Amino acid sequence: MDFQIGFVIAGLVVGFVVGMTGVGGGSLMTPILLWFGIPPTTAVGTDLLYAAFTKMGGIFVHNKKSNINWTIVGWLSLGSLPAATVTLWILESFKADISGLNSIIKYSLGWALLITSIAIIFKKKLLVFSQKHAGDKFHSESKTQNFLTVAIGVMLGATVTLTSIGAGALGTVTLFFLYPLLPTPKLVGTEIAHAVPLTLVAGFGHASMGNMDYGLLVQLLMGSLPGIYIGSMLSGKVPDLFLRNAIAMMLFFVGYKLIF
Repeated sequence: MDFQIGFVIAGLVVGFVVGMTGVGGGSLMTPILLWFGIPPTTAVGTDLLYAAFTKMGGIFVHNKKSNINWTIVGWLSLGSLPAATVTLWILESFKADISGLNSIIKYSLGWALLITSIAIIFKKKLLVFSQKHAGDKFHSESKTQNFLTVAIGVMLGATVTLTSIGAGALGTVTLFFLYPLLPTPKLVGTEIAHAVPLTLVAGFGHASMGNMDYGLLVQLLMGSLPGIYIGSMLSGKVPDLFLRNAIAMMLFFVGYKLIF
């Protein structure tokens, strides 16, 4: 793809918002790419690798701060990586019908955006609820906890591979319920550590099907890498609640338009 400053600016804006609020980049970037006229299959495939490369720096920072629970990452990956592989195989079987595949991804994307927007709005209330009602039960039933973690991994693997959305917002919210006694920075760091191998597997799978624009990927990263750094530095300067609610409303509207 020829160089377009609009894609660099899009990467910069999304990176800035992710750095400032922690809201998943996929839920913002994929709708933006659709707005630019990028086909759904290419938008999802490109965004997956964009997310993988962007979040690699996050693993380094969070691991240095001991914010990653690698055991949880392992249980999540046990479910998500096979689920991603199976989802890619199913998508491959639809490859001949490209318009049908685009319709499936567009419809799935719409529902993922709606659910993500609701998760963002009620994230703090969900956290309080989970800390009140879930903690002791799950910590005394570790086998149940491990099984449910793998099940969440399966859900995330399929959702992320199909729509490029879910690794951030949905993943963190679902982990709040299973591990309510784990500090929030550790939950966020753990989800980022899990998101990188998942988005790499899903991204390279889409690339093998031709659902990738490497020129577009480079332009997005040119903007997002400095954007994330600036957003992280300014985190806390802008009211977090205002930003999150504005983003959630935008995602809900886009999701509604994609479905209906």
